[in-house]
Amino acid sequence: MIPPRFEYFAPSTVDEAVEILARYGGEAKVLAGGQSLLPVMKLRLAEPKALVDLHRINDLAYLREEGDGLRIGAMTRTNDLNDAEVVRRP
Repeated sequence: MIPPRFEYFAPSTVDEAVEILARYGGEAKVLAGGQSLLPVMKLRLAEPKALVDLHRINDLAYLREEGDGLRIGAMTRTNDLNDAEVVRRP
């Protein structure tokens, strides 16, 4: 089945994403992988008016050592974690 029409946005900053989400209110969905949302849309069980793709927002993909801890950004890819020296340290 084909999903219903929607607007697609690929912002490059967090501020842009927040503005788009605010504009559409609850009618927008965030796309941060799409493994579950897109099949649900094809079945028309979800019909968002807009999709906001977070993949181009570099500020959300990071690994940072802070004190005794590690901060991992929401869009950090699993491969980046697997390759990171800081994660493999004992």
